[in-house]
Amino acid sequence: SVSATTRKPRPGEEEGVHYFFKSMDEFRQMIDAGELVEFMEVHGNYYGTPNGYLQELSQKGIHAILDLDVYGKVNFDKTYPDAVGILIVPPNMDELRSRLLSRAQDSEETIKLRLENASRELDFAHEKGRYEYTVINDNLSDALEKLTEIFAKEMGLKPVM
Repeated sequence: SVSATTRKPRPGEEEGVHYFFKSMDEFRQMIDAGELVEFMEVHGNYYGTPNGYLQELSQKGIHAILDLDVYGKVNFDKTYPDAVGILIVPPNMDELRSRLLSRAQDSEETIKLRLENASRELDFAHEKGRYEYTVINDNLSDALEKLTEIFAKEMGLKPVM
């Protein structure tokens, strides 16, 4: 799926391919008009899923894969209760911290905040989320294989790897 965002495009990102880039006013209009299935403010920018886009995909027989945070997933489930939820989690908080440090993109303070947020989000997901599957991302190729198996199972296909 392609999300709407108020974030500015990064080099190489294309409108309608990576995101639907919106001004803050345009995004607020989408909220007011009820055009978003879910939306959230993340790090000062808004992100949301346009319902019209999902309906277009569905009418074409296309299955959408969405990347939602745990709070957006709860709202999404109100409109699409039959959607299958897959929670992707790090093996543990120490590993998540190590990955954030190795990216060398964030300050120590930002990493601490991200870890606190991740802990809260995992607690929320387990308490209030609806996930049929949980994938532990301890090894990227293993996690990808597990996701492929889940997609194949849910779509009634044989996995190809």
